[in-house]
Amino acid sequence: MLGHFGKDYVSLNLSEPDDGTKNKEWPRRSLWRWWKQLSRFQRSLIYMLVVAVLLLVIYYWPTSRINDKYTVPLLNSVPEKLEPHQSILPHSSKLTETENDIPKHDAAKEVPVQAEEPEVQKDINIEEDRVNKHSKQVQLLPEDASKFSGPSNERQIAVVNALKHAWRGYKKFAWGHDHLRPISGGYQDWFGLGLTIVDSLDTLYIMGLKEEFTEAREWVSNNLHFEVNRDVNLFEVTIRVLGSLLSTYHLSGDKMFLEKAVDLGARLLPCFDSESGVPFSDINLSTRKAHSPKWSPDSSTSEVTTIQLEFRDLSRSSGDPRFEESAARVSLHVHNLPKKEGLVPIFINANTGNFRTYSTITMGARGDSYYEYLLKQWLQTGKTIDYLRDDYVEGIKGATKYLTRTTAQNKYLFIGELLAGGRDFKPKMDHLTCYLPGTLALGVHNGLPEEHMKLAEDLLSTCYQTYAQQPTFLAPEITYFNILDETNADIYVKNSDAHSLLRPEFVESLWYMFQFTGNKMYQDWGWQIFKAFEKYAKVQNGYTSLGNVKNPANTKPRDMMESFFLSETLKYLYLLFADDRYLLDLDKYVLNSEAHPLPIYST
Repeated sequence: MLGHFGKDYVSLNLSEPDDGTKNKEWPRRSLWRWWKQLSRFQRSLIYMLVVAVLLLVIYYWPTSRINDKYTVPLLNSVPEKLEPHQSILPHSSKLTETENDIPKHDAAKEVPVQAEEPEVQKDINIEEDRVNKHSKQVQLLPEDASKFSGPSNERQIAVVNALKHAWRGYKKFAWGHDHLRPISGGYQDWFGLGLTIVDSLDTLYIMGLKEEFTEAREWVSNNLHFEVNRDVNLFEVTIRVLGSLLSTYHLSGDKMFLEKAVDLGARLLPCFDSESGVPFSDINLSTRKAHSPKWSPDSSTSEVTTIQLEFRDLSRSSGDPRFEESAARVSLHVHNLPKKEGLVPIFINANTGNFRTYSTITMGARGDSYYEYLLKQWLQTGKTIDYLRDDYVEGIKGATKYLTRTTAQNKYLFIGELLAGGRDFKPKMDHLTCYLPGTLALGVHNGLPEEHMKLAEDLLSTCYQTYAQQPTFLAPEITYFNILDETNADIYVKNSDAHSLLRPEFVESLWYMFQFTGNKMYQDWGWQIFKAFEKYAKVQNGYTSLGNVKNPANTKPRDMMESFFLSETLKYLYLLFADDRYLLDLDKYVLNSEAHPLPIYST
């Protein structure tokens, strides 16, 4: 036949066979014919598209794996409002069955036990068994909302008014930023997480400030996001942000705070992926890449050992054991390191897991809360982890032996420092050390040696003198003591150490001592300090830290209001002045290093 264009052609019917079987060659030939019919330009476009897709997959694959590893499912089963003692976990929660998601340093669990297992490994296995057992439990406190109805006396009213004054200035000039600059009417960002709002949540709740709490809660719900492309400090974010979110969740029963806490905790977990399991100090919340501080290869001892209360509570509140496992392993690791009769150097290397041998030993900066969290972890876990209690008691014994001295004239007892790995004594005490009297009293209240109370009383009196002997009645950041010359004053302050950040440690100890003794002298001491804040630190838009407590005529205001002034200092003063001295019951709560109360578990 002649075709339409004058050429012969044969017509073939290529239909699939009708015998019920599929011609497997048909799709392949059809695709090939379709490909051959494309122009060169069309084929080039398809090549380019395929290459682009492959490049995108290769680029995003590592990030996807990292995010999957450290992401915790949102707790959709959490009720809007929790009833007393109500568990947030379903009866068969899958959140506790994520062994494959545990960071790589936890692989030690899979090592078979040998006939003669090393003692360290035995300790690790015992600790992990305890973690796995208790991370599946959630214990919530009876609601205390009725107790937090507002101030009950003039002193408490004065503290509430101070909080409102600070809050108004922050809201006007620094809302959503980390810190207020109350003199210039500006703000300062450290981590970009609205630290003052988040850190103040439970203070607002405890003071019964419903309006301020509601607006803070709305900001957290709508504006607190952790996809922040900047480095943050593991310790500071844990005690200020994670601690406050968990505390506010327990006090209010609002599941939103727990969901935020779970998101943050998952982003912090990569810090523990060091060679030793001792966490790196810093992490980028967006990329989740952790590293040592830029100024040193080492982490601060207090920082890596002052995250356990928060991570343990996060596991027990969410049902995911990874948080508690990672943080508890650090405590156990430090427990097995050599010490000077319970005293630890202030630096530790995350890669080697060892202390920096010749670093300072102190109960002040970079060492303080290591000892605090030994005791408080023991209490948080229902007094079930004996090595925590034993390490604490040994540390206090070592401090009494090596760090305590008395002044030449009035015999003020203070706690100094050991330099060069413990050889040289320095008669210097940070204001931070004034947390210790309260911690000692807390230990005695829970059955630890009675002689600790005498040490607490003597040290608290010295801390009071660091305030009372300054003309502003405000303590400096660092105080030196005269232990040799009876002709000179017992206490002196260098100009470079004369600043005050309005720290909470002394009023914290006053509150502990008042709760356990009922001695109203401690309330009066706190009132004197509060009046000094009002006289020298209060400015038009808030409260400012000071550069010089030695000169009332020239205090050198620093134009900075730290978040802990609201979170800790004012909270402790409010609790100290309460008519109900058990307004926040220390048999039910343990307070983290930023004054955020967390529940005590029975086991």
